[in-house]
Amino acid sequence: TSCGARTQPIATAHCFLPVSETTFFPETMADKVKKVPAKVVTPHAKKPKKDPKDKTKNIMRDVRIRKLCLNICVGESGDRLTRAAKVLEQLTGQQPVFSKARYTVRSFGIRRNEKIAVHCTVRGAKAEEILERGLKVREYELRKDNFSDTGNFGFGIQEHIDLGIKYDPTIGIYGLDFYVVLGRPGFNVAHRRRKTGVVGFQHRLTKEDAMKWFQQKYDGIILPGKK
Repeated sequence: TSCGARTQPIATAHCFLPVSETTFFPETMADKVKKVPAKVVTPHAKKPKKDPKDKTKNIMRDVRIRKLCLNICVGESGDRLTRAAKVLEQLTGQQPVFSKARYTVRSFGIRRNEKIAVHCTVRGAKAEEILERGLKVREYELRKDNFSDTGNFGFGIQEHIDLGIKYDPTIGIYGLDFYVVLGRPGFNVAHRRRKTGVVGFQHRLTKEDAMKWFQQKYDGIILPGKK
């Protein structure tokens, strides 16, 4: 303006925009840094203990009859031993084998390598059938001394006709010894010819295992030993 003219102050207008939810401001460096969520610490949960394995459900632990050995010891050779062989042949349907004496015993009249006994080995279902008949004669009662530390057991009967064999006057009556060999699947590794192995200690049979098997399978009764 020219000199002497009256001047008026210029009013400055301030514009205030309303702040809404859609209004954004420039980000700072701290905002640009990716925020990591805080780690929540929870107490360590203990895993439930697994139940111990039930070994009775393992089919590899099943006890079974590996073989049944039948023996008749006459103590002399001749016709009496031949008739004893006929008894085993009638019972098993197999050809028995003659056993020889290992030593000379003069008091018994036994010479070395003389045939004095006869035996036969049976396996499978036939072995279970004959064993069932033999235990029936003993009324399913065995003594604790009948069981060995390796899990086998044996017993004897006085008359073979108790097994259901018809009496023959030309043969007579003979006593009979039963020897039962028990085992588990996998025992053959210790008996094969090539690459013979060893059965593990935990897989072996004990006296208690054989007694328990006899009680469960045949509902047998175990009497205390004579000692």
